Amino acid sequence: MATTATTNTTYTNASTTATAGINPGSVLDKDSFMKLLLVELQHQDPTEPMDSDKILTQTSQLATLESAENTNKALSDLATQLSASRDFAAVSVIGKMASLGSNAVTLEKDKTAKFEVYFQEEIKTGTLTITDKDDKVIKTVSLADQAGKKGVLAFEWDGTNNDNVAVAAGYYSVKADYVDSDNGAQSTQFGIYPVESVRYEEGTPLIKLGSSYVPMEYIVEFF
Repeated sequence: MATTATTNTTYTNASTTATAGINPGSVLDKDSFMKLLLVELQHQDPTEPMDSDKILTQTSQLATLESAENTNKALSDLATQLSASRDFAAVSVIGKMASLGSNAVTLEKDKTAKFEVYFQEEIKTGTLTITDKDDKVIKTVSLADQAGKKGVLAFEWDGTNNDNVAVAAGYYSVKADYVDSDNGAQSTQFGIYPVESVRYEEGTPLIKLGSSYVPMEYIVEFF
């Protein structure tokens, strides 16, 4: 009986040491599992040796644990590679044109609609046109005040039509036709901008279009 008591004490101390010293986070990795198995074999009762089925079961558990660890590592490496690929793709679009897939701005009740339009060439003269969902012209705005300018220009629409009557809240399309400084005919619309830069927030790339940063998934085309 004295031998049995000594054996149990030794096993407990060895297990505690292996868990606390080698694996302080209490996560049983394959090395800790093997050490515990060896300690168990070393201190088994000679009169009642461990059954071979039990050894095979524990060995199988060790193999499963190792396989799971390898799978987790492979998935972690894949996630890192995908993140790096996404970051490279985001940076590579700087300098390209990006389309949001729509030229519609939102007009809310009793509010003005603020938006930006990109003009690739310098404006000499032209008109900004706002239309409803049926393509009916609601408002025309002269670009005389924008003469000599180019790039991303800001506009604010008060929500009235050409008769200065307030229109219903909703979505309205914005486009512009203009003559550039070389007397060439040009056209543009809301929703298409050059990509100026990329910013990361919590690992997610945001693309700068005009004065705003938008998630990449909002963009339907780069060209």
